[in-house]
Amino acid sequence: MTKIQNQLKRGLGLFGLVTMIGLFAAPAMAQQPTPWQLGFQEAHSPIMEQMTAFHNFLLWIIFAISIFVLVLLLYVIVRFREKKNPNPSQVTHNTTIEVLWTVVPVVILFVIGFYSLPLLYATDDTADADITVKVIGRQWYWSYEYPDNGDFTFDAFMVPEDELKPGQPRLLATDEDLVLPVGKKVRVLVTSSDVLHAFAMPSLGSKVDAVPGRTNETWFQINEPGMYYGQCSELCGAGHAFMPLAIRAVSEAEFNAWVTKAQARFNPSEDDLSTRPIQVVRNEAGNTTAVAQ
Repeated sequence: MTKIQNQLKRGLGLFGLVTMIGLFAAPAMAQQPTPWQLGFQEAHSPIMEQMTAFHNFLLWIIFAISIFVLVLLLYVIVRFREKKNPNPSQVTHNTTIEVLWTVVPVVILFVIGFYSLPLLYATDDTADADITVKVIGRQWYWSYEYPDNGDFTFDAFMVPEDELKPGQPRLLATDEDLVLPVGKKVRVLVTSSDVLHAFAMPSLGSKVDAVPGRTNETWFQINEPGMYYGQCSELCGAGHAFMPLAIRAVSEAEFNAWVTKAQARFNPSEDDLSTRPIQVVRNEAGNTTAVAQ
């Protein structure tokens, strides 16, 4: 028995150690969907934290209503069944019940609105943003622009499965990441160059349509550094499943250093007329990417 107890203690200790390591390593973990996931991804922005709290609060209201309706239905089935009630009542109106089933739903909707409307307003409040980026949906990749940091732009394509590096998730990794600073309010301008797309980043509580000829906007503030993955959430054609979003959140110092390099890399000289590669998302076979000059 002592040997078994020791093994159990060792197992619990190992479990605790792994749990602590997981907690400390959480900021570096990629935020992405997981197999058999139930519920939201972990919140990593103030807006998503509020959305999660409101969602959990709303679930309790839904649960209470569902239980009440179920109990009421069972009561009616048992109390007013034919054998128990051979002579049914002829009453057609009950003032008290009619008042209750009018007032109670109004109160419930008022409570829901009291919490949901400020949250809805907060999702659209892009004032006092620290940085602005522009996201352009294309068939089938994304283009990013940094108007506040030199106005450079670049494209981001999905990394093919046979070119994935260790740690890069399938169908989510891109050859270029949208790099953003942690702790800053980021205003995101979203549009499209061809058809409807949708910028969606679940762990940051952001989802907005990319509409041709129109610029929508949203915002978020990333709490922790790491990789954050999303996808186009609007059916946009044959390559819809192959245009992921990848955000790399870094410290302000790392972001400034990256901007300096990106300006030199993505802002070619006006005198530079050399041929630039054109990346085709999918070739005729439909399973690989191709690069043409």
